Amino acid sequence: MSVKILAIDDSRTIRNLLTMALEKAGFEVSTAVDGVDGVNKFQQEHADLVITDVNMPNKDGFGVIEDIRGGDRNRGVPVLVLTTESGAALKERARNAGATGWIVKPFDDEALVSVIRRLTGA
Repeated sequence: MSVKILAIDDSRTIRNLLTMALEKAGFEVSTAVDGVDGVNKFQQEHADLVITDVNMPNKDGFGVIEDIRGGDRNRGVPVLVLTTESGAALKERARNAGATGWIVKPFDDEALVSVIRRLTGA
């Protein structure tokens, strides 16, 4: 059974890079164009892990994390923040919202895949 990943980012380039890297590693990937789209897809699909950007239109990554953690679906799904931001205050805010980890763009394919495998047991 394949691990399902939901990647939420307003950048088409990042969504495409994530899809290529993760599908190459054997993961099933779906994408969302912003936080609202991401939360809706999370509620419809059964993602094993979520990757979200922070700065997005309509709902930022913090809102995505809070909605996932506050919803009825599995609140234990790992949520990785993938962003250009690296400030300690933002990382703390993400942790407090329920983020599992923080990865700074540009990302290294192998390192990202390794983290996902560790978090999902794949």
